[in-house]
Amino acid sequence: MDTGTTRMIARKEHGIGWLIFNQPEKLNAVSYDMWVAVPKIIAAFEADPDVRVIVMTGAGEKAFVSGADISEFEQKRGTADAIKIYNEAGDRANTALINATKPTIAMIRGYCIGGGLGLALTADLRICGDTSTFAVPAARLGLGYAYAGIKRLVDVVGPSFAKEIFYTARQFTAEEARIMGLVNRVLPVADVESYVRKYAATIAGNAPLTIKAAKMAINAATKDPDKRDLAVVQTAVDACFASDDYREGRTAFMEKRKPAFKGS
Repeated sequence: MDTGTTRMIARKEHGIGWLIFNQPEKLNAVSYDMWVAVPKIIAAFEADPDVRVIVMTGAGEKAFVSGADISEFEQKRGTADAIKIYNEAGDRANTALINATKPTIAMIRGYCIGGGLGLALTADLRICGDTSTFAVPAARLGLGYAYAGIKRLVDVVGPSFAKEIFYTARQFTAEEARIMGLVNRVLPVADVESYVRKYAATIAGNAPLTIKAAKMAINAATKDPDKRDLAVVQTAVDACFASDDYREGRTAFMEKRKPAFKGS
């Protein structure tokens, strides 16, 4: 798939859409063109019925994403107007990841810092290597951090750990991240990709409409009550019961075979 930049790779393999931040020489720091490419990739994966799961990761084993590419800030964030354009591109990228209806997994190896941790938090699941490190260094840089990004962190780890992450601005180990609930699984770094592939394949083999409805309901549960569209969630649930996949699931169970779900 043409992403518009060599710094982003998008490919499809066995029901998995791979979104890869590809700037390993800079620890996959995200540049403006990479931010711009993310919504295009997600839109393509969302529109492709063969893609059942989306996995995002960084090229190489040294970093998932180490933050923003500061080397281009003078050019891309040198004026108020430029800052606005740059920030809007980052917001669109994060929004596309958050709003993806298909299950998403962040496969993390090495550094997951600042904006990289923000990207990882947009995923439904986070699986990392045992040498990974996590941090939000905003307090060491004097940066203000927007509410939306902090809320995503609080939703995952709770207020106490979120405060620890922000107040100390230090790097946390993979095991500390697991204890906080920041990551779902910690694996030896050599095993991370094979584990993620198997995990994604397991998810891809399940009923897509059921997973979509569950994701919608879980996401609604994290929103303020007045922002929950429960009617839309119920429509997704009803679609499961009206689907061919529901009939296939029942038939496969009675016939003691693996179901072949089509997402319809």
